[in-house]
Amino acid sequence: MKILYSILLSLLAIAAAASAAKPLRIYFIDVEGGQATLFVAPSGQSLLIDTGWGDYGNRDADRIAAAAKDAGVSTLNYMVITHYHDDHVGGVPQLAAKMKIETFIDHGPNREDSDDTRNNYAAYEKAAQGAKRLTVEPGDRIPVEGLDVEVLSADGQTIASPLAGAGQANPLCATEPVPAEDLSENQRSAGVLITYGKLRVLDLGDLTKKRELQLACPKNLIGRVDLFVVTHHGSTDSNARALVDALHARVAIMDNGARKGASPDAWQTVHDAPGLQDLWQIHYAMANGKQRNVGADFIANLDENCQGKSITVVAEPDGTMTVTNTRTGFNKTYEK
Repeated sequence: MKILYSILLSLLAIAAAASAAKPLRIYFIDVEGGQATLFVAPSGQSLLIDTGWGDYGNRDADRIAAAAKDAGVSTLNYMVITHYHDDHVGGVPQLAAKMKIETFIDHGPNREDSDDTRNNYAAYEKAAQGAKRLTVEPGDRIPVEGLDVEVLSADGQTIASPLAGAGQANPLCATEPVPAEDLSENQRSAGVLITYGKLRVLDLGDLTKKRELQLACPKNLIGRVDLFVVTHHGSTDSNARALVDALHARVAIMDNGARKGASPDAWQTVHDAPGLQDLWQIHYAMANGKQRNVGADFIANLDENCQGKSITVVAEPDGTMTVTNTRTGFNKTYEK
């Protein structure tokens, strides 16, 4: 009996170790200058941030569904819509027709005075009928099993107190230009910090500079991160240097399009950030030339008329990340 009990304990220990060894998988899906990022926790639960565009013959919904199938995901447990612009929320109705979405998460009603966002919000609400829906505020947590997903910004508000280990004075604030006011949905983006063990991933949607600086000045409320999802596709009205430099990210991934995002000044800010080992891009930025594009190995799509290749990340709880360009299979591992 003791032998059988010992064997049972050994098997349970092996099973627990195997479960603990499973990595976090992240899929940066090419939605041609929009955003669609799929996180698959070691528990198997899934979190999708945004759905790309709604046009183009179901292109973006098809690409998301294909990535989910590759990840072994048949149901999306959680879907965060950062804000109600076409390139982030447009694909919701088409995706909802393809696969089950258990919980819809957003910052609340559309606040932008435009027919476009009003129509997008109405389509989103219709798609969410019958499903669970959460409206989040800064400080809330999204209960993805195996991950700590904390909301840092939503509906024009940001966290007011520093996260654990953060709160250091930020000397860059003194030289940061006063940002322009932004009345669009961008500044209401629901932004999150995703933590898995020692790994920290920051995604602020399309948050613009005034709200970014609320997180960075006069004190850095976030602290350092390991993986930075470049804000607003690398647009010039986001990516304030006082924030980007304070993050001290080891890797940055820019979900730009061939002719969208990757603004030269924002690209340079991210590229030159202290501690950054590599910047990866979803697309070659056609208007930038070689001077402000990274090397081909670090770009998922080189041509404007592309096959929609993605960038994937496999992350361990010790903070190790392996980033892969699915166009070529080139990958690079970053140890903590």
